[in-house]
Amino acid sequence: MSKRVLFVDDEPNVLAAFKRQLYRTFEVYTAVGGEQGLELVTSKEPFPVVVADMKMPGMNGIEFLSRVREISPDTVRIMLTGNSTLETAIAAVNEGNIFRFLTKPCPPEQLARTLEAGIRQYELITAEKELLEKTLRQSVHVLTEVLSMVNPTAFGRASRIGRVVKDICHVLAVEDSWEIEVASMLCQIGCVIVPEDTLVKAYTGAPLSSEETEMFHNHVVVGKDLIASIPRLESVAEIIAYQEKLFDGTGLPQDSKCGKAIPLGARILKVALDFDTLIGSGRTAPEACLIMETREGWYDPEILAALKQIIDLRKVQEIKFLKVEDLIPGMVLADDVKTESGVLVIKKGQEVIPSMQMRLMNYKKTMGIREPLKVVVPGAATGGEILVGAKVNKSAD
Repeated sequence: MSKRVLFVDDEPNVLAAFKRQLYRTFEVYTAVGGEQGLELVTSKEPFPVVVADMKMPGMNGIEFLSRVREISPDTVRIMLTGNSTLETAIAAVNEGNIFRFLTKPCPPEQLARTLEAGIRQYELITAEKELLEKTLRQSVHVLTEVLSMVNPTAFGRASRIGRVVKDICHVLAVEDSWEIEVASMLCQIGCVIVPEDTLVKAYTGAPLSSEETEMFHNHVVVGKDLIASIPRLESVAEIIAYQEKLFDGTGLPQDSKCGKAIPLGARILKVALDFDTLIGSGRTAPEACLIMETREGWYDPEILAALKQIIDLRKVQEIKFLKVEDLIPGMVLADDVKTESGVLVIKKGQEVIPSMQMRLMNYKKTMGIREPLKVVVPGAATGGEILVGAKVNKSAD
């Protein structure tokens, strides 16, 4: 772990003294005043520890450390000051959320021990954060893997939708789109409660009975409740909860939210879901967009425009016919995969992932697989066909 430490003071001589005292043990950076300190904090990799003087012209230590907290919340903040009043200490703790409060003159040994303690604290914070992120990634991965095995139809839809959502986020230049992309991967997790026949009808826009309609709509609530129980996925759960909400505020859930008050991810998801349903019903991509444009009040206009843009800009993709063992992750199945006896194994439109390959190999050994498999190779411009959603269409180019 790096022992990079930033000292901020308005006295260059004091900063030079810190460097002389600590350079053998720490990687010392210095800044004259708060403004220069903020430039370093924003331009370099995070500092494990930042030490600031209290009294500085323009920006005092409390103001500076508060800004550091906003820019780099994991950085451990230490106050070093000659003004050791109780009011100063309280303000530093409340506003700057400091780790230690030291007074001048501070013996070099005490300062070094404090810096070491600060670096250990930083290591604990970042290690816990890394563990949580890894746990979160693995939780999402496990859920999608379970869905792919328990309900291939629902997983196939989530896989197709995920690619459309990712493209829309790219066109809209959405920052920190990971929550939206995760929501697209998990938006069908509640479909484990829905029978296969009902799912196929819903995904292809076929009429549903009142019982089937209620059953299918319940998948949203089930999915939201499942995801909401996972720490740090609360926002993802909210996106899933509003995935069927119309832009004008009608639809489910029945509340007062409408327009931009609906989570952005849910608005994107609604466009991707309805587009996929229209493609599943046999429409081409341009036809689907035309139908969606006639649905007044259903969609965020900006997101619908982004959908049209990704369709127009989709690269021509190469179609290949391969054996199971020749599949490569990232390819997309252009036809349903069935056993030699005609049993459906995987729906078309799904992206090849390692667990899918393993599953197909097991089926091939035990029940046989109809080969070759028709797949799309993304990004290969060869003038053939393009895959949009679950349907392969001739390129208009």
